[in-house]
Amino acid sequence: MSVYEKLSALGISLPPVTPPAAAFLPFVRTGNLLFVSGHIAKKDGQPWAGKLGADLTTAQGKEAAKEVAIQLMGTLHAATGDLNQIARIVKLLVLVNSTPTFTEEHLVANGASELLGEIFGAPGKHARSAFGVAQIPLGACVEIELIAELR
Repeated sequence: MSVYEKLSALGISLPPVTPPAAAFLPFVRTGNLLFVSGHIAKKDGQPWAGKLGADLTTAQGKEAAKEVAIQLMGTLHAATGDLNQIARIVKLLVLVNSTPTFTEEHLVANGASELLGEIFGAPGKHARSAFGVAQIPLGACVEIELIAELR
């Protein structure tokens, strides 16, 4: 089953690339690597604001990370023209807007990791870092950047 068939089976449609809100590019290709800039969680087209451990639950954070993964795939599609050109998801960097006592950033990050694994199969399994941070632009609860290898 192709990547697009898997997305369709899950009822997922890819969003267009959101223009950057600052002085950077949405993605940069160097050799066979594609570096995708951080994408923030959105809900109803607006930043999904909140702090894990205060305003949002781990389950909500996991859902936000899954939503960011969908945005990232939209950017990957725009960068490649065909998600089937992705040989491997190499690495995710997941930033979680959280209180100092929140310690479930890794569980929040699973929202993105699990979806990428489901869509890309074994090549969707990746290295990952997940950090709790004091703040993310626009108050968003989660931000994720991605590195992919192209065929």
